Amino acid sequence: MKSIPAIALAGGQGLRARPLTLSAPGCVRSKAVLRIAGRTLIEWAVESLRGQGVRELFVAANGNANRSQIQATVGDGRRLGVAVQYSRSRFDHDNTGSGQATLHSLEHWDLSGPALVFPTDSVFDFDLAAMARAHREAGAAVTVATVPRPPAEAAGKYGVLRRDTRGMVTNFVEKPTPAVAGILADRASGGLETNAGMYLIDCDLLRTAAREPALRDTARNRLDWGTDLLPWLVSRGFRVTSHPITKFGDLGNPRDYLQTLREVLRDGYPLLSDRNGPEVEIFPGGVRIHESSLCLKDEISGKTLAEKMSDGTVLIGPHVRIGRAVEIGPGTVLADSDIGDGVDIGPGSVLRGVSCGDHSIIGPGAMITDAFLGEMVRIRSAPDRPVTLADFCALGDEVDVHAGVGLRGVNVFPRLTVTADARIPPGVSLADSRDLLRWR
Repeated sequence: MKSIPAIALAGGQGLRARPLTLSAPGCVRSKAVLRIAGRTLIEWAVESLRGQGVRELFVAANGNANRSQIQATVGDGRRLGVAVQYSRSRFDHDNTGSGQATLHSLEHWDLSGPALVFPTDSVFDFDLAAMARAHREAGAAVTVATVPRPPAEAAGKYGVLRRDTRGMVTNFVEKPTPAVAGILADRASGGLETNAGMYLIDCDLLRTAAREPALRDTARNRLDWGTDLLPWLVSRGFRVTSHPITKFGDLGNPRDYLQTLREVLRDGYPLLSDRNGPEVEIFPGGVRIHESSLCLKDEISGKTLAEKMSDGTVLIGPHVRIGRAVEIGPGTVLADSDIGDGVDIGPGSVLRGVSCGDHSIIGPGAMITDAFLGEMVRIRSAPDRPVTLADFCALGDEVDVHAGVGLRGVNVFPRLTVTADARIPPGVSLADSRDLLRWR
């Protein structure tokens, strides 16, 4: 298969994913550089696409955070085996959505033939060659990558496609209500075909479409792929078809991130399974541990992690990744968790379904289930006053949680301190110190 160039869309501000997408108060972290299983999303995407023959990557970025952070991570692409170019910052002023950014990219980089458009805020598993073959055989202007989902999962969250008997897309329903999703499922006699936000396009046909006055007028105000560009193309008779892909992982909010992380750790995304490296030891049950952590002794027992795993004083697995120089105390239990570099985990702590950022500190006896911990988070748990986190809590970078605190489904923005006198109800978001005062 001839090499297909890829256009990476990086235009959002990650509002739904906060506090994951904040590095400090007011400082946005691009979703493309969120880390999952040891690497950033953009690195996973580039390496997955390179493995399928992509050699050219064009980043259609909007805003300084997206452009500068992706460039700092990927650079010119040589380290990852691809050639990377970035959209000009002056284009941001006229960016009215993902569709407009794509059409402008085609002209700016003079692209022709097929190209893959993909989001930088997701993980995916698919066969590019199979998708390209289906696209070519259909003679399509756009082939939409889709994932089948039950109505309850699609409702209010995903765009749904409907096709005719020839397989051509006829219309779209963006984030249908539960009632509408149920009706669509009945008509389709099964699951709903949802838009994964990835498109194989005919650059020449889309460049022709972009010159039509009606589309140019629409693009001046708003031109997103799902809500605007695809319906416009269908209404004008352009051939739009769909192609099912193996899997697509949404990372739009903390719950989605953690659920996708579990699947990644369980090797549910084969394209993302190369997390080993020469310094990583692999154990039964999908456990991967960097050798520097295996030989690190904790200050209480004086034993290495390898010794504690051997004698059963720590229990690790299934489905755990442990990064570099992680110190783990005796009596610790880890399962379905991703532990970053330089983390300290105190004795007697239990972590299940946890993403723990680099250089965080977890005190003794902490009970953490289904939670995201950013970088340099401090959990001041104590055996007589344990910290408990559950139900998809998300703590931003440098959050400090005092002993005795219990949180359920709470989001805490970066650099805030949660003290034991706080009575924080489940499901709230703490964006600043005023929010903390409200619950004391």
